[in-house]
Amino acid sequence: MWPLAAACWMLLLGTTCGYHKKGRTTNPEANMNISQIISYWGYPSEKYDVVTKDGYVLGIYRIPYGRECPRTAPKPVVYLQHGLVASASNWICNLPNNSLAFLLADFCYDVWMGNSRGNTWSRKHLKFSLKSQEYWAFSLDEMAKYDLPATINFILEKTGQEQLYYVGHSQGTTIAFIAFSTNPELAKRIKIFFALAPVTTVKYTQCPLKQLTALSRDVVKVLFGDKMFSPHTFFDQFIATNMCNWKIFHHICSNFIFTLSGFDPKNLNMSRLDVYLAQSHAGTSVQNMLHWAQAVNSGRFQAFDWGNPYQNMMHFHQLTPPLYNVSKMEVPTAVWSGGQDRVADLKDVENLLPKITRLIYYKLIPHYNHVDFYLGQDAPHEIYQDLIRLMEGCFQN
Repeated sequence: MWPLAAACWMLLLGTTCGYHKKGRTTNPEANMNISQIISYWGYPSEKYDVVTKDGYVLGIYRIPYGRECPRTAPKPVVYLQHGLVASASNWICNLPNNSLAFLLADFCYDVWMGNSRGNTWSRKHLKFSLKSQEYWAFSLDEMAKYDLPATINFILEKTGQEQLYYVGHSQGTTIAFIAFSTNPELAKRIKIFFALAPVTTVKYTQCPLKQLTALSRDVVKVLFGDKMFSPHTFFDQFIATNMCNWKIFHHICSNFIFTLSGFDPKNLNMSRLDVYLAQSHAGTSVQNMLHWAQAVNSGRFQAFDWGNPYQNMMHFHQLTPPLYNVSKMEVPTAVWSGGQDRVADLKDVENLLPKITRLIYYKLIPHYNHVDFYLGQDAPHEIYQDLIRLMEGCFQN
């Protein structure tokens, strides 16, 4: 109950001190869905449903062209994949000159944004109810095995292209490393894999969620259930749009972000905190979080352990979950990492780099935390301009 009490005190403080209107700015995007945000900034917006082989219905979004681009000319395709408990809104929650999806559209790319199963925009199934345990019995393995192939193949079929560029952040890189190293046919459809804050092993992660690893699976399920983890709630929206749009609460609200990702206040547009927090949590499964806890405890890049040899045999045809071998991935890969990243710790990244057989680019940004890769005010300078140069060089070849 303490967060609710704190929220009430914050609201009361703002009112009694005369700050309810003074110093308060609400960005309209804080109350919009993904399509509305895209349209709000004057870009064309399209939404599609992609059905996976195991029956999940994924909502994906498209910005087919930018504001200064010819509409009918063929354009290279870029696919953006979000991180853990996040959504496609990550790529559009900054101003257009600072959001990767809008920048790519203005550079005349055909931009697509995915949503992993179980998040706010991908909560449908052909057979299972959201209230069922069966729906939520998934983790990274299924996202890599089913979500990415279904989404990428849908996009290429829709656009008539043979390949696309893949940009992933955090978990968006994790499922790509799995998919591209285990599915050679899918890997052939990727021109370049751009890995922002890449995560395979999390042996050295300093994220507070690491505390989950000290709990048994039974305790985690008692605390969080066995279905959805960290959904976007009315309370989240209330905090974002009624408090974090006041200047006096900017420090407190920004610390919610920095506690999980690493500290970098100078690189965040504080006037958009309401948008960041309103669009942040989109949810995942408890099983996915158990998979991450398993990775922290083991220090390995490995499939989900179903808890007993019989279940593992059913899923993997072996008694223990298989290890994922990044060195089998043949996709040209560019990597950016952050020196202040509490999630994708630099030690884990340094262990990953030698395993990438076709590493074409690497940049360490010393001051970057985990969310700077898509929220940082200097991201266009530090990342996006080189990312686009790499794409343009590849496209010209």
